Amino acid sequence: MQSPSSDRHSGVYTYIAQWPVCSLAWSVRPDKRSRLAIGSFVEEYSNKVELVQFNLNAADFTTDSRLVFDHPYAPTNVMFFPSEDTANPDLIATSGDYLRLWEIHEDHIELKSLLNGNKSSEFNSAITSFDWAEFEPRRVASASVDSTCTVWDVERQAVDTQLVAHDKEVYDISWGGFNVFASVSGDGSIRVFDLRDKERSTIIYENPVQECPMLRLEWNKADPRFMAAVGMDSHKVVIVDIRFPTTPLMELCRHKGSVNAISWAPYNGRLLCSVGDDSRALIWEVVAAGDRSENGDNLEPDMWYGSNAEINNVRWSPVEFDWIAIGFLNKLQLLKV
Repeated sequence: MQSPSSDRHSGVYTYIAQWPVCSLAWSVRPDKRSRLAIGSFVEEYSNKVELVQFNLNAADFTTDSRLVFDHPYAPTNVMFFPSEDTANPDLIATSGDYLRLWEIHEDHIELKSLLNGNKSSEFNSAITSFDWAEFEPRRVASASVDSTCTVWDVERQAVDTQLVAHDKEVYDISWGGFNVFASVSGDGSIRVFDLRDKERSTIIYENPVQECPMLRLEWNKADPRFMAAVGMDSHKVVIVDIRFPTTPLMELCRHKGSVNAISWAPYNGRLLCSVGDDSRALIWEVVAAGDRSENGDNLEPDMWYGSNAEINNVRWSPVEFDWIAIGFLNKLQLLKV
């Protein structure tokens, strides 16, 4: 089945789903380079995850009704197996009430494993997000409302490490390198953890707004000196240089509504895309020289795109570097930048 794309001449291509779109992911497999997954946001138990193939040459979308699967509750995050080796199984992970692994076949998708970190009960605290380590694909780090972070060995389908990470709910998590990850929480902090020293963590930023959670975090995989984070109901994106903790490198202040998601460009470590309730996607060159900028708080975006509704999510393609995916209403939209 093919879906019409729109605004072709302006480099904007739209896929219309059957339900509100929230979570997004790009595949990294070279045989599925422009494949995406989209997760629904329906306030009911029954939700969906659908695979969508974007055809670069024809500039349109192809879907297969057999490559849609039911998901309990709205998936809080979705990621493909982060390896370009096509000898690996074609896997996708989702989070919600549990962390789940699914295997993708040509004509169906099947549940491979359901991971429960609570050994004393069949029930599990809700998982708010996770990050799959591209440098060590057997490891997935997840964040939970019970204040813990869990590192999973997905090959063994078992918990590798579980840490009480914060004083309140953990809302997002991001790998920064081997054994190192960071998380944000309802306690308003960004904390960095090193699995070689599990007894301690480093607070590198605290929200200056009292009792205001930090909700979103993404470590810059191309330049791990930097990470970006967003607080609840905040119009700002905070850029942190981990070499100089507590004081942000800069704050990006040009959104006119709450920022909902952020995504670093995967290739150069300088560009960041942020999206928000102001219906805009802003692209920033935030660390051009990697130096602290006195004018950082006045930085203007290099580019911006306006949609016709609040934008829920953004993901920069890890393989097609000039493509960004955004989700709003029931639309997946691809932007060529």
